[in-house]
Amino acid sequence: MPTPVITPSGIPLTTATPVVSVKPIVLPAPERGTDLHVRVSAPVAGNELPIVLLAHGFGSSLEGYGPLADFWAAHGFVVIQPTHLDSRTVGLPADDSRTPRIWRFRVEDMVRVLDELDTLEAAVPGLAGRLDRSRIAAAGHSFGGQTAGNLLGLRVLDPAGEGAPDLSDPRVTAGVLLATAGRGGADLTPFAAEHFPFMNPDFAHMTTPALVVMGDRDDLPLSVRGPEWTADPYVLSPGEKSLLTLFGAEHSLGGIAGYEAKETTDENPARVALVQRVTWAYLRHALGIDSTAWAAARAALAGDAHPLGRLESK
Repeated sequence: MPTPVITPSGIPLTTATPVVSVKPIVLPAPERGTDLHVRVSAPVAGNELPIVLLAHGFGSSLEGYGPLADFWAAHGFVVIQPTHLDSRTVGLPADDSRTPRIWRFRVEDMVRVLDELDTLEAAVPGLAGRLDRSRIAAAGHSFGGQTAGNLLGLRVLDPAGEGAPDLSDPRVTAGVLLATAGRGGADLTPFAAEHFPFMNPDFAHMTTPALVVMGDRDDLPLSVRGPEWTADPYVLSPGEKSLLTLFGAEHSLGGIAGYEAKETTDENPARVALVQRVTWAYLRHALGIDSTAWAAARAALAGDAHPLGRLESK
């Protein structure tokens, strides 16, 4: 196991390793109507590699989130990125019969990835026998945060009338939810209630440990409550949770959605670097690998002394 070394942020970090990335790996999905395309990124060295399933935000694809996927892979994780049906690369019409269940298809994509780990492992040169399937986390940004949250126990009041099913998966033992939606109902704007009726999460059963990351200037047109809305996954869920509040951050949290991504309205490389390091430290802690970097992150970001953010836990 590589030994972390201190970085300028004060958070220890292992030496980066070159990464191999394979895309698209195509998983047949006849009931989905469109085969599932997946990207797998992994370090070229190391064994017993933990796994992170990374769900993209609305409209993105397996091509997105390089600042996170590349960083996590370079520092010891296998990162798996499916392209969900809402991706602009799929081009699903708004009146497609699958649209009302788009949130549910996303969760099914993540479960399919878990079920097809043998296929994905075999598709990446040199990866065979190097996965640690006892250490799996789910992560997601924006709509992807809700998708990842479903695997952690978050439930959605389905607008199609299917109730609020339990879609948690015991194979996933930790999560990272980035700029993720809060409560629905009266907390939604009329626009959000009309166009995103699936945005009605119940956090009462989300017991799996998770790190929630929010920006204190993430004032989305989806909620009447302002940026504090995105803290709901931390505030309203039980169990071990942590919250990283990024000062001055908007929805892209400084630029995690992609390199030079046009949707980044608050470009800040230092902020992205902090998100990279804190999420990496948390994943190593929550998956039982090593808590050294996480302890350092909590110390460095305690209270409001750090210029970039605050980290708290419950």
